[in-house]
Amino acid sequence: MLQKLNYEEPTEGFRADFDQESADLSHFLRPAFYWGLIKRRGVYFAIPFVLVLAVGLAAARLWPATYLSEGKILVQSQMIPTELVRATVTSAAQERIQAIQQRTMTRENLLAMIDKFHLFPDKRTLMSPTELVALMKTSTKIEPLAEPLAFSRSRSENPTIVFTVGFEYSNPQVAAQVANELVTRILNEDLRDRTSRATDTTKFLAREVQRLQADNAALDAKIAQAKLTQPDSSSSNSADPPATRLAQLKSELVQKSAIYSDKHPVMQALKRQVEAMEKAISPAALTAGNSNPGALEVLETQQESLQKDLETASTKLAAARLGETLEKDQQSEKLEVIEQPTASQDPIKPNRPKIAGISLFLALAAGGGLVLLLELADKSIRRASDLYGIIDNRVVLSIPYITTQAEQRWRKRRILLLISVAAVALVLAVIGIYFFMPPLDLMIAKARVGLFR
Repeated sequence: MLQKLNYEEPTEGFRADFDQESADLSHFLRPAFYWGLIKRRGVYFAIPFVLVLAVGLAAARLWPATYLSEGKILVQSQMIPTELVRATVTSAAQERIQAIQQRTMTRENLLAMIDKFHLFPDKRTLMSPTELVALMKTSTKIEPLAEPLAFSRSRSENPTIVFTVGFEYSNPQVAAQVANELVTRILNEDLRDRTSRATDTTKFLAREVQRLQADNAALDAKIAQAKLTQPDSSSSNSADPPATRLAQLKSELVQKSAIYSDKHPVMQALKRQVEAMEKAISPAALTAGNSNPGALEVLETQQESLQKDLETASTKLAAARLGETLEKDQQSEKLEVIEQPTASQDPIKPNRPKIAGISLFLALAAGGGLVLLLELADKSIRRASDLYGIIDNRVVLSIPYITTQAEQRWRKRRILLLISVAAVALVLAVIGIYFFMPPLDLMIAKARVGLFR
């Protein structure tokens, strides 16, 4: 079989020219070399190119879409100034959010949401409940906003923050429903937690005040009994009669009632002293012997200390009740939805244009790689430089290449095949543009408003 040679007229230094061409591989810079390569290896390039590109486009088209429905929750600061009313719950917002997230993402809650919205129907028969819970946690996104609010950067304690709550699913409507359910659970859990803490604090302080009041009442009875049985040291003659002391207490009670309310600790202490004096006045008490002179002073000192504790506890109880009212009315720090989860129109994955671009790159690499391997394995002589590398140029005679009818038919078939491959590639490109690119009028509109990306 005759091989076609690129014939050139021999001149002086002809062999030197070919040696230089062989040395610097200048034929790679000639368009004729690549055109000949396309004619020889076009089919070997087209077959892997079309196969890889078709598989990549099919994967980009058939890959199930995943939609993200996301809402934003703002940690709203207290509405009433803290100088006037202090909230009972003082923990940092970040800590409460983390605690709420852990309570919301429990196994029981996630399984309940899976059953409520019939999530993952094709996987429920193949996966265990533990695997479903893990898949649910992977699809759920509860994260703080990457950029904090500008006005919150100057606040060192409990800064105003925003965090997002989202859910990924193949159905955008179901994803929005689950995301709204998560937002509702988080809001309810935060309200329940803050109200419960405030109520528990109020109950604890109320029990403490009741205990102190009981101790104070018992101490008032002891002091009254001691005053009945012991002469008054301030009097030089004798102790005041019990009736006189009782009258003084009643007079003091009337005077204090004009200043304090009936629930004030001072009023309650006077009332208990009057009741104790009325019960203590009896013939047995009047005739009882004298007690230890220092006992009364000790009891009065204990009463003063106890009354201070009682006043402090009463003040704390009043503040706790005010804080509880603040929590129940949702006037303290709270969570507020600033962006409700909605059904997304565009999937977050897969990135179909990116997959199509990667497929095109891999198709070019596959076709080009196969052509390169075939060229490296082919030892045929195609250029005069290849021939002069093994044979002396003085015995080589160049004759015209004779094209047979079979070669002409094969050339026509090859041209038709290349045209067909080009047509298929064009059709695939048009299909890819139709399915993966947005409408032209939408692209123009985005370009006009500066939103084109």
